[in-house]
Amino acid sequence: MELLKYEKQHLQAVRKILPECMVLLKKDGDFPLNKSGKIALYGSGARHTIKGGTGSGEVNSRFFVTVEQGLEEAGFIITTKKWLDAYDQVRDNAHERFVKEIKQRARKNHTLAVMEGMGAVMPEPEYKIPLRSRGETAIYVLSRISGEGNDRKAVGGDILLSETEKRDILTLSRNFNKFLLVLNVGGPVDLTPVQEVDNILLLSQLGVETGRALADVILGKATPSGKLATTWAAWDDASSIGEFGNLEDTRYFEGIYVGYRYYDSIGKRPLYPFGYGLSYTEFEIKTDKIIADGEKITAMVRIKNIGKYPGKEVVQLYVSLPQARLDQPYQVLAGWNKTKKLMPGKEEQIEITFALSELSSYDTENSAYILEKGDYILRIGNSSRDTSVCGIANLDKDVQVMKTHRCCGETSFQDWKPKMEMDAVEYTDVPRLLIASAEISKKMVHYDSAEVVDSEIQKLTDEELAYINVGAFNPKAGALSIIGNASMTVVGAAGETSGIRKSQGFPVLVMADGPAGVRLSKDYTIDKKKGALAVGNTMPASMGDYLPKIALGLMKLMQKKPHKKAAIRHHYATAIPIGTALAQSWNLQAAKTCGDIVGAEMERFGVHLWLAPALNIHRSIQCGRNFEYFSEEPLISGKFAAALTKGVQRHPGCGTTIKHFAANNQETNRYNNNSQVSERAMREIYLRGFEICVKEAQPHALMTSYNLLNGRHTAKLLKNQPFI
Repeated sequence: MELLKYEKQHLQAVRKILPECMVLLKKDGDFPLNKSGKIALYGSGARHTIKGGTGSGEVNSRFFVTVEQGLEEAGFIITTKKWLDAYDQVRDNAHERFVKEIKQRARKNHTLAVMEGMGAVMPEPEYKIPLRSRGETAIYVLSRISGEGNDRKAVGGDILLSETEKRDILTLSRNFNKFLLVLNVGGPVDLTPVQEVDNILLLSQLGVETGRALADVILGKATPSGKLATTWAAWDDASSIGEFGNLEDTRYFEGIYVGYRYYDSIGKRPLYPFGYGLSYTEFEIKTDKIIADGEKITAMVRIKNIGKYPGKEVVQLYVSLPQARLDQPYQVLAGWNKTKKLMPGKEEQIEITFALSELSSYDTENSAYILEKGDYILRIGNSSRDTSVCGIANLDKDVQVMKTHRCCGETSFQDWKPKMEMDAVEYTDVPRLLIASAEISKKMVHYDSAEVVDSEIQKLTDEELAYINVGAFNPKAGALSIIGNASMTVVGAAGETSGIRKSQGFPVLVMADGPAGVRLSKDYTIDKKKGALAVGNTMPASMGDYLPKIALGLMKLMQKKPHKKAAIRHHYATAIPIGTALAQSWNLQAAKTCGDIVGAEMERFGVHLWLAPALNIHRSIQCGRNFEYFSEEPLISGKFAAALTKGVQRHPGCGTTIKHFAANNQETNRYNNNSQVSERAMREIYLRGFEICVKEAQPHALMTSYNLLNGRHTAKLLKNQPFI
């Protein structure tokens, strides 16, 4: 297979950043291996490696390297081919039964099987396939997939481990001299039953080069340097304050206490905390200096590699706000920085800067963002649960940072508050900074601006306006015109705007799904009369099993065979890491590189709007689309969305569409669900990432969500946001 020049360039660029997306959760020094050789390979993800989730996140890449393929390319000899073959048969049989169950459920619910099956996940099957009794080195690849349309479940083979997985993982760990558990997952799995395993690597789902990137890390050609962007907790310890999965109203009782804000505030240490991640090497972190320039605070931190391998470290700065009139989490992330690759014995000084106004809290009583006077305790570390106090910034007076109007509606409940007492500690040996309230940036919001309608839009008829609203709608296509695969200009693109006024200077804008790359049909041809035609099936693989035979037959008839002399053309798109994996890099330049790759391919294929990035918050690990989203932390979500946007929009005529605005945190009944969220939680958690992205990168478009917010459509929020 001969790759085109742009493919080679994009694959090389992606492969370099993939080790930064992997998180080493546990280690005992057995890895990396010093050379390839015989290896026992087990697990669902060994041969059926997951490159990304289902739904709009699917990318029709030209090829994909599995773990098995990647290891063999790197010179490993897989000694467990018979086991992998036997697992294939078990998996195929289980999948056949699962599809039948989905179709039966659809008939019972009087729905289409393709809708019932959207995002539905087959739990890992139970089986009894003998393992090798003993050996030198074994790897078990545990995989999970989820997707648009369904949420995850706390059952074995999904959020929980299956009995088979627990049995096999523990057996291999006890019987092999060297054992590595690899997690090919898009979100947390409760690893409580296998905590005795000494080496655990969160591979995540890294797109087309997943298998090769893993081989690089196992052989020490690259060092994992990722950190968790979401807390990994035991299921029994997961926050159960707020509701999840309700069909009609979902009440966010937890308020601002999402993720680490909850665990840190109640003093509960999860399995693997937010910001956590090991390296093959070890680092020493020392704060050199804390300085203030007006309201901006900078920490100068020195990091030294004191281990035996090269590596990168992520230094995180957290701040504990004064516990005054408003309740506050134990700490919040204020900023971070990542070192360059440090060789053993080498060191680097990095800076982390933030403005105190960025930590303002929303005072619902007065409809304003405020900073309360008192001590702001600065904490430096390499995870949310491994920090040390490095300084204190004292604000002399309360400050109103920005006055707003209330716009999120009312809830019928009061947000939960933790019963928490801050450390009664006098920090006498750390630097103290005095911040005058006059130094804090104040902002004005103007709500009285008149609505402006473009003069050209005013000339359109009601029918033309309707067509512009629904896009390029083909009334003759019926059920075969599927949003996500409906473009008439670029084959396989999600859709496009109406061409009803194309002759009068209104161009058609083509939109393609994301966020793990540009989703288009791989192969197509050009017909002089009918335009671009797909070659082969354009239906997403995850949906094909659930279509009725008559629909499959019609689709087959509609698949045009190109004229013998017609050239087959290609949309070979690069599958980049899922959003969660990208955020685990804590490297904004890596995100910008991925955006640049996406933008270059959009420009090449004629796509104008990428329906990504997705920056909803990881409110619950049950959300089926969390893999598309970045983090439980809005600062990370906003910064990574902005970096991707900057990469895409450096290409002329290409733009991003940030989504899903807002409080879209479950797939269950997503079309009709009503998210009940307090004004403070909306502004501090669920809207903040959108605000950061808009202010820093000016994305070309925004996609609203299906769900209601406190009984109202979320589009109404946009008119009341100071960042729009």
